[in-house]
Amino acid sequence: QVQLVESGGGLVQAGGSLRLSCVASVSILSINVMGWYRQAPGKQREMVATMTSDGSTHYADSVKGRFTVSRDNAKNTLYVQMNSLKPEDTAVYYCNAGLLNAPRWYDYWGQGTQVTVSS
Repeated sequence: QVQLVESGGGLVQAGGSLRLSCVASVSILSINVMGWYRQAPGKQREMVATMTSDGSTHYADSVKGRFTVSRDNAKNTLYVQMNSLKPEDTAVYYCNAGLLNAPRWYDYWGQGTQVTVSS
């Protein structure tokens, strides 16, 4: 069982920045892939950025060049630095951890943190 706790959301004006944090209850090096997802009202949850255990990253096209995912292994924490925020970035942001315990894959989610970008 993995617990994830997000923080760092809030209200920001367009063009501003926020950094979200996700603290895991286990060593993040034991997690195959961690990532940030978001869900806006009336829309499906979508991937924002992911990082594998070997440090490889992947970004949604809509955030490339603006968002950066990183981690602090010692703190078991995943971050996403969000710059040049736009109103369309408004959503609840969720942290995800995916673990392979062959033959099963396990997904864990945090409770979410609200990000609101005003125009």
